[in-house]
Amino acid sequence: MNAPERAAEPRLTSLSHGGGCGCKIAPGVLSEILKGTAAMPIPKELLVGIETSDDAAVYQLTDELALIATTDFFMPIVDDPYDFGRIAATNAISDVYAMGGRPIMALALVGMPINVLSTATIGRVLEGGAAVCRAAGIPIAGGHTIDSVEAIYGLVALGLVHPKQVKRNADARPGDRLVLGKPLGVGVMSAALKKGKLDAAGYVQMIASTTQLNTPGPDLAALPGVHALTDVTGFGLAGHALELARGSRHEVCIDWARVPLLSGVRELAAQGMVTGASGRNWAGYGADVSLPEGFADVDAALLTDPQTSGGLLVTCAPEALDAVLAVFQRHGFAAAADIGEVSAAPTPRLRVR
Repeated sequence: MNAPERAAEPRLTSLSHGGGCGCKIAPGVLSEILKGTAAMPIPKELLVGIETSDDAAVYQLTDELALIATTDFFMPIVDDPYDFGRIAATNAISDVYAMGGRPIMALALVGMPINVLSTATIGRVLEGGAAVCRAAGIPIAGGHTIDSVEAIYGLVALGLVHPKQVKRNADARPGDRLVLGKPLGVGVMSAALKKGKLDAAGYVQMIASTTQLNTPGPDLAALPGVHALTDVTGFGLAGHALELARGSRHEVCIDWARVPLLSGVRELAAQGMVTGASGRNWAGYGADVSLPEGFADVDAALLTDPQTSGGLLVTCAPEALDAVLAVFQRHGFAAAADIGEVSAAPTPRLRVR
């Protein structure tokens, strides 16, 4: 008797209700969920915990060594399984770089609908993740798998950093310049892809951005003029800039005209290619964001656009700006740009001009 034919596999993005970092719980809801956890006892060795919504936890081991620990996983943002694995792994490792550290190893987190996807497809997801880890110079040393309704992949990423070079998102200073490492627009492109409106050139651009490891992190952390460091992911540029403002208790100002965008994303956003996460982001933190009169809806959508594997966001003393931009250029981040500044203010907020 012949074995029954397996039904054609569905598009990976059809298996997810929200792709990439657009899967994140909305910031307002997350704040409500986590409000009771801050009361937990904190050991003195825990240099960075959840208090300022930073990118990773940092635990001091010795006078010269601290461990960075983070995890990130999500549902497919693209249909190609290999690319999905690459993007998810790049995104997870980014949080180590965003603390100023160097990754040392990873653990894989895998949830797959095994009755829907073939072992070959699932294997390609894992191969993509492994390829990025090789590029980062780290092994995947283990992990965990489950049979899941939706396809999920990501990593636990571990890294090391000198305790004096840990860069938090809470240490911006008045007068600091604000530098963004990658252009915005990944969420818009992912929405266009899901609707079949992203052309081949746009897809290539999207993959190039989302699989570029944020390797400038350690070199930036070594610069004495760099004060705060984070990366832009699911809460969008506005959300992560606002975290810098709240953590440091200052005002962060963004010059919107100087913010780099992926080619064609403004036109796509104008056609309605935006994610639901963009609106949820604004609902969660918009009250603390000041926009200029007449700020276009399409620009507001890009400001809150959820980035998957987005760029580093750096604050530095003005005299360190050239050195910061030089680090980005040396690591191949040609679009890195000075996009604003930090100012003293009675109430932490984000101002866009």
